[in-house]
Amino acid sequence: MEYTKLGSTGLDVSRICLGTMSYGEANDRWPWALPSDEAKPFFSAALDAGINFFDTADVYSQGTSEEITGRWLNQMGDRDEMVVATKVFNRMRPGPNGAGLSRKAIMTGIDHSLSRLGMDYVDLYQIHRFDPETPLEETLEALHDVVKSGKARYIGASSMFAWQFAKALHLQDANGWARFVTMQDHYNLLYREEEREMLPLCADEGVGSIPWSPLARGKLTRDWDESTTRGETDEFGKTLYQDSDRHIVEKVAEIAEKRGVSRAQVALAWVLANPVVDAPIIGATKLEHLHDAVAAVDLQLDEHELTELGETYAPRGIAGHR
Repeated sequence: MEYTKLGSTGLDVSRICLGTMSYGEANDRWPWALPSDEAKPFFSAALDAGINFFDTADVYSQGTSEEITGRWLNQMGDRDEMVVATKVFNRMRPGPNGAGLSRKAIMTGIDHSLSRLGMDYVDLYQIHRFDPETPLEETLEALHDVVKSGKARYIGASSMFAWQFAKALHLQDANGWARFVTMQDHYNLLYREEEREMLPLCADEGVGSIPWSPLARGKLTRDWDESTTRGETDEFGKTLYQDSDRHIVEKVAEIAEKRGVSRAQVALAWVLANPVVDAPIIGATKLEHLHDAVAAVDLQLDEHELTELGETYAPRGIAGHR
Protein backbone atom coordinates (compact mmCIF):
# COMPACT_ATOMS: atom_id res chain seq x y z
CA MET A 1 0.00 0.00 0.00
CA GLU A 2 1.13 3.53 -0.75
CA TYR A 3 0.45 6.43 1.62
CA THR A 4 0.08 10.14 1.05
CA LYS A 5 -0.46 13.28 3.08
CA LEU A 6 -4.12 14.23 3.40
CA GLY A 7 -4.44 17.57 1.66
CA SER A 8 -1.86 20.00 3.07
CA THR A 9 -1.88 18.35 6.51
CA GLY A 10 0.78 16.11 7.99
CA LEU A 11 -1.66 13.19 8.27
CA ASP A 12 -0.68 9.99 6.45
CA VAL A 13 -3.51 8.08 4.74
CA SER A 14 -3.57 5.06 2.47
CA ARG A 15 -4.23 5.80 -1.21
CA ILE A 16 -7.42 3.78 -0.87
CA CYS A 17 -10.13 4.60 1.65
CA LEU A 18 -12.66 1.91 2.59
CA GLY A 19 -16.15 3.37 2.64
CA THR A 20 -18.53 1.58 4.98
CA MET A 21 -21.94 2.52 3.59
CA SER A 22 -22.27 -1.13 2.51
CA TYR A 23 -22.17 -2.32 6.12
CA GLY A 24 -25.12 -1.95 8.46
CA GLU A 25 -28.54 -3.28 9.27
CA ALA A 26 -30.45 -3.53 5.98
CA ASN A 27 -33.55 -1.37 5.58
CA ASP A 28 -35.71 -0.01 2.77
CA ARG A 29 -33.05 2.52 1.79
CA TRP A 30 -30.06 0.19 2.12
CA PRO A 31 -31.39 -3.30 1.32
CA TRP A 32 -27.93 -4.40 0.11
CA ALA A 33 -26.15 -3.56 3.41
CA LEU A 34 -24.15 -6.38 5.01
CA PRO A 35 -24.72 -7.10 8.71
CA SER A 36 -21.93 -7.07 11.25
CA ASP A 37 -20.66 -10.65 10.90
CA GLU A 38 -20.64 -10.46 7.11
CA ALA A 39 -18.85 -7.10 7.22
CA LYS A 40 -16.08 -8.33 9.53
CA PRO A 41 -13.88 -9.93 6.81
CA PHE A 42 -13.71 -6.65 4.89
CA PHE A 43 -12.22 -4.74 7.81
CA SER A 44 -9.74 -7.54 8.41
CA ALA A 45 -8.72 -7.68 4.74
CA ALA A 46 -8.42 -3.90 4.52
CA LEU A 47 -6.15 -3.68 7.54
CA ASP A 48 -4.07 -6.62 6.27
CA ALA A 49 -3.65 -4.79 2.94
CA GLY A 50 -2.34 -1.69 4.70
CA ILE A 51 -5.50 0.43 4.40
CA ASN A 52 -5.64 2.80 7.36
CA PHE A 53 -8.38 5.17 6.13
CA PHE A 54 -12.07 4.40 6.78
CA ASP A 55 -15.08 6.57 5.92
CA THR A 56 -18.61 6.28 7.27
CA ALA A 57 -21.54 8.60 8.08
CA ASP A 58 -24.18 8.88 10.76
CA VAL A 59 -26.99 8.37 8.24
CA TYR A 60 -25.69 5.12 6.74
CA SER A 61 -28.20 2.46 7.78
CA GLN A 62 -29.37 4.96 10.40
CA GLY A 63 -26.27 4.72 12.55
CA THR A 64 -25.62 1.00 12.37
CA SER A 65 -22.78 1.49 9.87
CA GLU A 66 -20.93 3.56 12.46
CA GLU A 67 -21.60 0.89 15.08
CA ILE A 68 -20.20 -1.89 12.88
CA THR A 69 -17.25 0.22 11.77
CA GLY A 70 -16.33 1.03 15.36
CA ARG A 71 -16.85 -2.54 16.57
CA TRP A 72 -14.42 -4.14 14.13
CA LEU A 73 -11.83 -1.37 13.98
CA ASN A 74 -11.63 -1.19 17.77
CA GLN A 75 -11.14 -4.96 17.95
CA MET A 76 -8.75 -5.37 15.02
CA GLY A 77 -6.72 -2.22 14.62
CA ASP A 78 -4.43 0.19 16.40
CA ARG A 79 -6.45 3.38 16.87
CA ASP A 80 -3.31 5.51 16.74
CA GLU A 81 -2.59 4.25 13.21
CA MET A 82 -6.15 4.37 11.84
CA VAL A 83 -7.79 7.40 10.25
CA VAL A 84 -11.53 7.31 10.85
CA ALA A 85 -13.93 9.71 9.14
CA THR A 86 -17.65 10.27 9.53
CA LYS A 87 -20.22 12.84 8.45
CA VAL A 88 -23.13 14.94 9.69
CA PHE A 89 -26.06 16.70 7.96
CA ASN A 90 -28.71 14.18 6.88
CA ARG A 91 -31.85 13.48 8.87
CA MET A 92 -31.31 11.13 11.78
CA ARG A 93 -34.67 11.50 13.50
CA PRO A 94 -38.04 13.15 12.79
CA GLY A 95 -38.97 16.54 14.13
CA PRO A 96 -37.06 19.77 14.76
CA ASN A 97 -33.25 19.71 14.84
CA GLY A 98 -33.07 16.14 13.53
CA ALA A 99 -30.98 17.17 10.53
CA GLY A 100 -28.91 20.01 9.14
CA LEU A 101 -25.80 21.89 10.21
CA SER A 102 -26.95 24.11 13.05
CA ARG A 103 -24.71 24.33 16.08
CA LYS A 104 -27.15 22.11 17.95
CA ALA A 105 -27.24 19.51 15.18
CA ILE A 106 -23.44 19.39 14.89
CA MET A 107 -22.79 19.16 18.64
CA THR A 108 -25.45 16.49 19.02
CA GLY A 109 -24.24 14.68 15.90
CA ILE A 110 -20.60 14.37 16.94
CA ASP A 111 -21.51 13.03 20.38
CA HIS A 112 -23.89 10.43 18.93
CA SER A 113 -21.36 9.39 16.26
CA LEU A 114 -18.61 8.94 18.82
CA SER A 115 -20.95 6.88 20.99
CA ARG A 116 -21.85 4.60 18.08
CA LEU A 117 -18.22 4.28 17.01
CA GLY A 118 -17.06 3.62 20.56
CA MET A 119 -14.25 6.16 20.09
CA ASP A 120 -13.10 9.29 21.88
CA TYR A 121 -12.52 11.19 18.64
CA VAL A 122 -12.73 10.94 14.87
CA ASP A 123 -9.85 11.97 12.67
CA LEU A 124 -12.02 13.65 10.04
CA TYR A 125 -15.49 15.12 10.68
CA GLN A 126 -17.24 16.10 7.46
CA ILE A 127 -20.36 17.99 6.52
CA HIS A 128 -22.29 15.65 4.23
CA ARG A 129 -23.78 18.48 2.17
CA PHE A 130 -24.18 22.27 2.26
CA ASP A 131 -27.01 23.50 4.49
CA PRO A 132 -28.68 26.59 2.95
CA GLU A 133 -31.00 26.93 5.96
CA THR A 134 -28.24 27.60 8.50
CA PRO A 135 -25.90 30.61 8.51
CA LEU A 136 -22.56 29.39 7.23
CA GLU A 137 -20.76 31.18 10.06
CA GLU A 138 -22.75 29.18 12.62
CA THR A 139 -21.80 25.90 10.97
CA LEU A 140 -18.12 26.76 10.64
CA GLU A 141 -17.70 28.03 14.20
CA ALA A 142 -19.40 24.91 15.56
CA LEU A 143 -17.03 22.71 13.54
CA HIS A 144 -14.09 24.75 14.86
CA ASP A 145 -15.29 24.10 18.40
CA VAL A 146 -15.59 20.36 17.68
CA VAL A 147 -11.90 20.37 16.70
CA LYS A 148 -10.84 22.48 19.67
CA SER A 149 -12.75 20.17 22.03
CA GLY A 150 -10.64 17.25 20.78
CA LYS A 151 -13.60 15.36 19.35
CA ALA A 152 -12.23 15.65 15.79
CA ARG A 153 -8.69 16.13 14.56
CA TYR A 154 -9.63 17.67 11.20
CA ILE A 155 -12.76 18.73 9.33
CA GLY A 156 -13.85 18.18 5.74
CA ALA A 157 -16.72 18.88 3.38
CA SER A 158 -18.59 16.96 0.72
CA SER A 159 -20.37 17.73 -2.55
CA MET A 160 -21.38 21.37 -3.02
CA PHE A 161 -20.79 24.17 -5.52
CA ALA A 162 -17.25 25.51 -5.71
CA TRP A 163 -18.39 29.03 -4.81
CA GLN A 164 -19.92 27.69 -1.60
CA PHE A 165 -16.71 25.90 -0.70
CA ALA A 166 -14.60 28.96 -1.53
CA LYS A 167 -16.80 31.11 0.70
CA ALA A 168 -16.44 28.64 3.56
CA LEU A 169 -12.64 28.57 3.25
CA HIS A 170 -12.55 32.39 3.19
CA LEU A 171 -14.67 32.64 6.36
CA GLN A 172 -12.51 30.06 8.12
CA ASP A 173 -9.36 31.98 7.25
CA ALA A 174 -10.87 35.35 8.16
CA ASN A 175 -12.02 34.16 11.59
CA GLY A 176 -9.12 31.90 12.46
CA TRP A 177 -11.36 28.85 12.53
CA ALA A 178 -10.26 25.28 11.78
CA ARG A 179 -10.07 24.88 8.01
CA PHE A 180 -11.56 22.24 5.77
CA VAL A 181 -8.73 19.93 4.73
CA THR A 182 -10.69 17.62 2.40
CA MET A 183 -13.42 17.68 -0.21
CA GLN A 184 -15.37 14.44 -0.67
CA ASP A 185 -16.67 15.07 -4.16
CA HIS A 186 -18.45 13.02 -6.83
CA TYR A 187 -15.75 12.15 -9.36
CA ASN A 188 -15.24 9.28 -11.80
CA LEU A 189 -14.97 8.58 -15.54
CA LEU A 190 -18.72 9.06 -15.97
CA TYR A 191 -18.93 12.29 -13.98
CA ARG A 192 -16.13 14.82 -14.40
CA GLU A 193 -17.88 18.14 -13.79
CA GLU A 194 -15.68 18.61 -10.70
CA GLU A 195 -12.74 19.21 -13.06
CA ARG A 196 -14.21 22.58 -14.04
CA GLU A 197 -14.07 24.44 -10.71
CA MET A 198 -13.97 22.25 -7.60
CA LEU A 199 -10.77 20.31 -8.26
CA PRO A 200 -8.80 23.40 -9.40
CA LEU A 201 -10.02 25.17 -6.25
CA CYS A 202 -8.83 22.25 -4.11
CA ALA A 203 -5.45 22.27 -5.83
CA ASP A 204 -5.04 26.00 -5.26
CA GLU A 205 -6.15 25.85 -1.61
CA GLY A 206 -4.23 22.72 -0.62
CA VAL A 207 -7.39 20.71 -0.02
CA GLY A 208 -7.26 16.95 -0.64
CA SER A 209 -9.90 15.29 -2.80
CA ILE A 210 -11.32 11.99 -1.53
CA PRO A 211 -13.92 11.15 -4.22
CA TRP A 212 -17.07 9.19 -3.54
CA SER A 213 -18.36 6.68 -6.08
CA PRO A 214 -15.07 6.48 -8.03
CA LEU A 215 -16.47 3.40 -9.82
CA ALA A 216 -19.79 5.10 -10.60
CA ARG A 217 -21.87 2.82 -8.37
CA GLY A 218 -20.13 -0.14 -10.00
CA LYS A 219 -21.22 0.78 -13.52
CA LEU A 220 -17.58 1.03 -14.62
CA THR A 221 -16.90 -2.54 -13.47
CA ARG A 222 -19.51 -4.47 -15.52
CA ASP A 223 -21.45 -4.46 -18.78
CA TRP A 224 -23.82 -1.50 -18.97
CA ASP A 225 -27.02 -3.57 -19.02
CA GLU A 226 -25.98 -5.90 -16.21
CA SER A 227 -28.15 -5.34 -13.15
CA THR A 228 -27.42 -5.70 -9.44
CA THR A 229 -29.57 -5.58 -6.32
CA ARG A 230 -28.12 -2.21 -5.44
CA GLY A 231 -28.59 -0.87 -8.95
CA GLU A 232 -32.24 -1.85 -8.89
CA THR A 233 -32.98 -0.38 -5.46
CA ASP A 234 -30.64 2.63 -5.17
CA GLU A 235 -32.97 5.50 -6.06
CA PHE A 236 -30.26 8.12 -5.53
CA GLY A 237 -27.87 6.20 -7.75
CA LYS A 238 -30.42 6.14 -10.56
CA THR A 239 -30.16 9.94 -10.80
CA LEU A 240 -26.40 10.04 -11.37
CA TYR A 241 -25.62 8.52 -14.79
CA GLN A 242 -27.14 8.35 -18.26
CA ASP A 243 -27.41 5.74 -20.99
CA SER A 244 -25.11 7.67 -23.30
CA ASP A 245 -22.25 6.81 -20.91
CA ARG A 246 -22.11 3.19 -22.04
CA HIS A 247 -19.34 3.88 -24.59
CA ILE A 248 -17.02 4.97 -21.76
CA VAL A 249 -17.77 1.74 -19.90
CA GLU A 250 -16.93 -0.18 -23.09
CA LYS A 251 -13.58 1.65 -23.38
CA VAL A 252 -12.73 0.71 -19.78
CA ALA A 253 -13.50 -2.94 -20.64
CA GLU A 254 -11.32 -2.76 -23.76
CA ILE A 255 -8.28 -1.40 -21.91
CA ALA A 256 -8.79 -3.83 -19.02
CA GLU A 257 -8.79 -6.76 -21.44
CA LYS A 258 -5.61 -5.56 -23.14
CA ARG A 259 -3.90 -5.08 -19.78
CA GLY A 260 -5.15 -8.37 -18.34
CA VAL A 261 -6.61 -6.61 -15.29
CA SER A 262 -10.11 -5.97 -14.00
CA ARG A 263 -12.24 -3.05 -15.15
CA ALA A 264 -12.32 -1.76 -11.58
CA GLN A 265 -8.54 -1.47 -11.54
CA VAL A 266 -8.55 0.58 -14.75
CA ALA A 267 -11.31 2.92 -13.58
CA LEU A 268 -9.68 3.47 -10.18
CA ALA A 269 -6.23 3.94 -11.70
CA TRP A 270 -7.69 6.74 -13.84
CA VAL A 271 -9.01 8.51 -10.72
CA LEU A 272 -5.75 7.99 -8.84
CA ALA A 273 -3.81 9.53 -11.74
CA ASN A 274 -5.31 12.95 -10.91
CA PRO A 275 -2.74 14.68 -8.65
CA VAL A 276 -5.47 16.40 -6.61
CA VAL A 277 -6.93 13.04 -5.56
CA ASP A 278 -5.52 11.67 -2.31
CA ALA A 279 -7.69 8.59 -1.76
CA PRO A 280 -10.82 7.50 -3.61
CA ILE A 281 -13.45 5.98 -1.31
CA ILE A 282 -14.39 2.49 -2.43
CA GLY A 283 -17.23 0.28 -1.31
CA ALA A 284 -16.85 -3.49 -1.13
CA THR A 285 -19.46 -6.20 -0.76
CA LYS A 286 -17.20 -8.92 -2.18
CA LEU A 287 -13.57 -9.39 -1.18
CA GLU A 288 -12.47 -9.16 -4.81
CA HIS A 289 -13.77 -5.56 -4.80
CA LEU A 290 -11.24 -4.75 -2.10
CA HIS A 291 -8.44 -6.68 -3.80
CA ASP A 292 -9.08 -4.81 -7.06
CA ALA A 293 -8.93 -1.46 -5.27
CA VAL A 294 -5.61 -2.28 -3.65
CA ALA A 295 -4.18 -3.52 -6.96
CA ALA A 296 -5.25 -0.30 -8.70
CA VAL A 297 -2.72 1.68 -6.65
CA ASP A 298 0.10 -0.04 -8.55
CA LEU A 299 -1.51 0.22 -11.99
CA GLN A 300 -0.02 3.06 -14.03
CA LEU A 301 -2.00 3.99 -17.12
CA ASP A 302 0.01 5.51 -19.95
CA GLU A 303 -0.82 8.82 -21.60
CA HIS A 304 -2.49 7.14 -24.56
CA GLU A 305 -4.78 5.12 -22.28
CA LEU A 306 -5.65 8.16 -20.19
CA THR A 307 -6.52 10.08 -23.35
CA GLU A 308 -8.64 7.24 -24.72
CA LEU A 309 -10.59 6.97 -21.49
CA GLY A 310 -11.32 10.67 -21.28
CA GLU A 311 -11.67 11.92 -24.85
CA THR A 312 -15.36 11.10 -25.39
CA TYR A 313 -16.71 12.53 -22.13
CA ALA A 314 -19.63 14.92 -22.70
CA PRO A 315 -20.61 17.72 -20.30
CA ARG A 316 -23.73 17.14 -18.21
CA GLY A 317 -25.72 18.75 -15.43
CA ILE A 318 -24.80 18.64 -11.76
CA ALA A 319 -25.39 15.24 -10.18
CA GLY A 320 -24.92 14.37 -6.53
CA HIS A 321 -25.90 17.64 -4.86
CA ARG A 322 -28.25 20.57 -5.30
